[in-house]
Amino acid sequence: MRAGDALLAGCFVLIWGAAFNAAKVVVSDWPPLWALAVRFGLTAPLLLALMLARGHRLPRGADLLRVAGMGLLGTGGYLALSWSAATHVASGLTALISACSPLFVAMGEVLFLGQRMAPLAWGGLGLGWLGVAVLGIGRAGQGLGAGEMLGFGLALAGALAQGAGILLFAPARGRVDLWAASFGQSVTSALLLLALAPLLEGAPPGSAAPATVLALGYCILLSGVIGYGIMFTLFRRLPASTVTALQLLSPVVAVLLGWGFLGERLGWSDLGGGGVTLIGLLLLLRARVRPVERG
Repeated sequence: MRAGDALLAGCFVLIWGAAFNAAKVVVSDWPPLWALAVRFGLTAPLLLALMLARGHRLPRGADLLRVAGMGLLGTGGYLALSWSAATHVASGLTALISACSPLFVAMGEVLFLGQRMAPLAWGGLGLGWLGVAVLGIGRAGQGLGAGEMLGFGLALAGALAQGAGILLFAPARGRVDLWAASFGQSVTSALLLLALAPLLEGAPPGSAAPATVLALGYCILLSGVIGYGIMFTLFRRLPASTVTALQLLSPVVAVLLGWGFLGERLGWSDLGGGGVTLIGLLLLLRARVRPVERG
């Protein structure tokens, strides 16, 4: 990997991981659904400008529906559940649980798309779910309150929603420009959150602390636009498997930043279960790359 690519990769992992910590800061002051409505409402125009500058437009027909479905499930639905989870549990734990979405994708490919997995992939899948079980059982064994268990469930449901969105969008991947897809997903997510927020959270927040403004700005500009731009660049320069593997480092960054700056403390079962899950995901990724390398 060239020095420039390595620098981009490091920035990508840092931006992606710190997004969970920034979300924790935001939802400590603002209700999560309203915060996300603002986030997507302000991100969408920026993505529109980038899409038009590149000379692309939204897809039509079935591909447009797939982009909208990804926005409803894999972006808006996922973050609505993830940010709601962050109101109950540490940002590092939310990141570790959210990393489980590839497990749901693999299961969906087998159950609904009829794809076959290699033994190594099954091993990775089993190890990944073992890690999730360790996380859940460890949390339950600590006698934690209903709020924290709710946060665990919301984060896991968010991973499921993201996995479902990825499966729904998969047939359109490669046909739809990535900036156009991101814009379409942001618009759909904004509409979803603007519909849900008044129903579930009442009136919008009237003021914001300086830390909230900074954290929300981070989510809008850095993780919502710049982070995607870096990821798209890495996909052009590096193998897709390498970029996917880099994403698995984001929960580690979130845990470290949550510990260092937010005073978060995770138990040994959280760290152990999260570590087992990440190892399982690496095995699952490795099993998917092997046929390409051999071919």
